[in-house]
Amino acid sequence: MLKTILSIAGKPGLYRLLSQGRNMLIVESLDATKKRIPVYASDKVTSLGDISMYTDENDVPLSQVLSALKTKENGAPVSFDYKKASLAQLQEFFAQVLPNFDRDRVYAGDIKKLIQWYNILVNAGITEFEEPSTSEDAPETEQAE
Repeated sequence: MLKTILSIAGKPGLYRLLSQGRNMLIVESLDATKKRIPVYASDKVTSLGDISMYTDENDVPLSQVLSALKTKENGAPVSFDYKKASLAQLQEFFAQVLPNFDRDRVYAGDIKKLIQWYNILVNAGITEFEEPSTSEDAPETEQAE
């Protein structure tokens, strides 16, 4: 699901990929306007499915972080006022979501953007962040004859 949700540098909010054309993408804003715009090859576009957060051990995919945030907030938008919060308050809040996040490499801006993206997704009705596992993903076992 997050593979088709895009962040575009220089443009606020998140966008859903609708189609691809020659040297461009057609995207739709996830906000209430649902405005469709073209995005060209010169724009820096990042899929949310390709983003991960630093932890003390391994990087954690954004889908798992968003799912943990959904669990913490019971599926509702975040009520915490992240825009006015100090670094210590942001880290304390984020530690409840991802306890072992790397405090040296995850900045206050990263936490704010994560909360903003989560609120945009929830308000757009997107609450399933992790891909459902399919039988194709399961390892095949050979049967002995």
